[in-house]
Amino acid sequence: MQAFLVIAVVVGLHIPLGDYLARQLDGGRHLKIERVLYRVCGVDPDREQDWKHYLLALLAFTVMSIAALFALLVGQGHLPWSRGIGGMPWRTALHTAVSFTTNTSWQNYVPETGTGHFAVMAGLGVQAFASAAVGICAALALIRGLVRHGTEELGNFWVDLIRTIGRVLVPLAVVAGLLLIGLGVEQNLGGNHTITTLTGAQKTLIGGPVGSWEPVKLFSGDGGGFFNASSAHPFENPNAVSNLIEIVLMLLVPTAFIRTFGRMVGSLKQSWTLLAVVGILFGLLLLAASLAQHSTHSPVAAAVGGQYEGTETRFGVPGSTLFGVSATASADGAGGASYDSFSSLGGGVLLAAMMLGEIAPGGTGSGLYGLLIAVLIAVFIGGLMVGRTPEYLRKRIGLGEMRYVVMYALVAPTVILVCSAVSVGLGQDGAADMGNAGPHGLTELIYAYTSNTQSNGSAMSGFNGATDFHNGLMVVAMLLGRYVPIAFILALAGRLAKQRPGVVTAGTLRASGVNFITLATGAALILALLNFLPALALGPLAEGLM
Repeated sequence: MQAFLVIAVVVGLHIPLGDYLARQLDGGRHLKIERVLYRVCGVDPDREQDWKHYLLALLAFTVMSIAALFALLVGQGHLPWSRGIGGMPWRTALHTAVSFTTNTSWQNYVPETGTGHFAVMAGLGVQAFASAAVGICAALALIRGLVRHGTEELGNFWVDLIRTIGRVLVPLAVVAGLLLIGLGVEQNLGGNHTITTLTGAQKTLIGGPVGSWEPVKLFSGDGGGFFNASSAHPFENPNAVSNLIEIVLMLLVPTAFIRTFGRMVGSLKQSWTLLAVVGILFGLLLLAASLAQHSTHSPVAAAVGGQYEGTETRFGVPGSTLFGVSATASADGAGGASYDSFSSLGGGVLLAAMMLGEIAPGGTGSGLYGLLIAVLIAVFIGGLMVGRTPEYLRKRIGLGEMRYVVMYALVAPTVILVCSAVSVGLGQDGAADMGNAGPHGLTELIYAYTSNTQSNGSAMSGFNGATDFHNGLMVVAMLLGRYVPIAFILALAGRLAKQRPGVVTAGTLRASGVNFITLATGAALILALLNFLPALALGPLAEGLM
């Protein structure tokens, strides 16, 4: 019932939100405040960029963001509202700066004792907006590449960035923040409070700007928690109603952007087709995780009626499972339970959701362009099956286009498997940080590098990533996993934009309908299985059969 309610709300809200996104991000006049920002930054908002200049601007913004956040974290002890917390060690600060700039938000520190209020608001919070906007900008460029003909221009990165943050993300954060604060999420600038419990023990409660941070971390795909327990903490997620709202927030913007895609390409049939693919994939993941978490193959699980270890007791197995699948399928990575304590097959489903490319519905912007990669592979296969040049939205998908598609598809598995292999191969420097031996320890390790590469940020807590070795290797994984695919997406968009429109004939493969939905869903699943089935067999599948 919870799942049906969440899906109904997301599907209902994605229509007005998706239409709003299309109106605000697809052309139109510049607002007065936006023109002021353009003048301050020395940007000509009416000058569009080709894919190379668009990518250069995106990477320049990323480098500046990493440097600014790194400096803030190292020097936070000298800033207001630091709660007496000193600066981070430079290795941890570098990892954290890269993590939040890439929209990963893997936290190799304890949030309660690692960051002050100012660092959260001016550092991590700002990057939650910015990193989400960067993903949307890349997706907008790809959409324009599919829509435009005979041009090299894909828009202006700075215009897309400012409009996405100012017109979409900030208003959404205000509305959602007020809603969550009204439901009991903490919001103040207080410090630590020591209280005496009913048993006479002393307990320290930490105050902070949680209510303004919580919605941003959810709808932006950021996922980093103000507390170490993330959204399993009652100050972040106080009751069952807030739990469902937080799940909706994780899924809403990526799903709405599919509607935006349909509006911008002038075919809502395409958006409903993509939404059907997303719905099938999400449904399969949720069904598999629910069956795994409700299994009673062990005496303890049989006695209590399910896999309750690590489950947030306020929400039960259904609420915790729904939250976990939504967090990993949406690239958000927030923790609504202890994912390391999920059953072996249940944790394997969360891992598979990330390995799928986080396209069900994926991250803000990144979910859409990852989904379109799966669609282009389906179009290419389908076109060859009917003996015609593959086309999508009247654009030919030939050798040059497929080169970028294939390279995009190979980035994640290459980085994940190589980093995992390096960690295992280096013994004491890498594998020793696995919390458990055997298949479960390997699952924890692969989960960590899948989460970092796919910009998810969720973790199995048994794995210790807070070492110099993993701090450095994770930085490499996050940068490669985020920006190499974006480079291929922009290069693909530039190549598509140059094409002249093709002619639709009776023999052209229809990129809609039941047959195409089945083909696209199958392409996404088979691609993930071919890349990761051996790793899954050695980890969660082996553990589940023990």
